[in-house]
Amino acid sequence: MASTSICNTAWHSLTPLWQGDRETVQQGLPQTQMAAAWQMLLLGDGSPTRHLQLLTGEQTEVDLIDMSNIGMDSDSAPEEIQLLSGPRLRRQVWLQTASGQRLAYATSWWQAKQVDEYLQNRNLPIWASLSGRRTELYREIRGIYYGKSALLESAFSQTGSFWGRHYLFWHQGQPLTLIYEVFSPYLRKYLGSEVTCRQEQFTTFQRIDESHHVSR
Repeated sequence: MASTSICNTAWHSLTPLWQGDRETVQQGLPQTQMAAAWQMLLLGDGSPTRHLQLLTGEQTEVDLIDMSNIGMDSDSAPEEIQLLSGPRLRRQVWLQTASGQRLAYATSWWQAKQVDEYLQNRNLPIWASLSGRRTELYREIRGIYYGKSALLESAFSQTGSFWGRHYLFWHQGQPLTLIYEVFSPYLRKYLGSEVTCRQEQFTTFQRIDESHHVSR
C-alpha cells in the first residue's frame, strides 16, 4: 500500500472531542463507554505491535513516513516532550499488516543522540527494535483521546472519530521516548465495537484547551 503523502515538517494529531488524563487511564472507563477489549488495547501497558500481530495473525510491519530533526522545538507534541532533552528527532509511521492493511498511525519523539543506539533499523517497529536488544522498559500511558482527523480518515479509509493515546517509555529511570498513537476503526473486525461515545458519557474527561490541540 502506497503511503499517503505527509509533509515532513508536521505530524498529525487528532482534534479531540474529549480527552482523559492519567487518572482516567489508571481508573479505566465504564464498559458502557468503552468495551473491555478496546480498553486492553488502549489503556493496557502491553506492546501494541505485538497485540496487532496477535489480533490479525499477520506480521506487523512499519511503513516509515518521516524522520525529522526538530532541534529544541516542542513540535506541538504532548507536554511530556519537555522530559526529553534536545535536540530531538521525530519519527512518523503507519503500523500495518504484511498484506498492507493500515491499523495504526504513530509519531514518536527521541533525543537525537539516542536514535542510532535504539533504532538501528528505522524500518522495524519500536517494540521489535527494543525487545531485540533486551531493553527493559516501562510504558506509562499519560493520556487518551477521542477525536477527528480528515487525513487519518483518508489514510485509513475509515470514517468517523478515532481513539488515540500518548505515553512515555522509561528505561533505567529515565524517559526514552514519547509516543502518540491513533488506531484505525478497522480493528472492530477483531475487537468488536468500541461502543458509541455520547457527550454525557464523557463528563469525567477534561475539556479541551484548543490552544494546545491544533488540527494539522
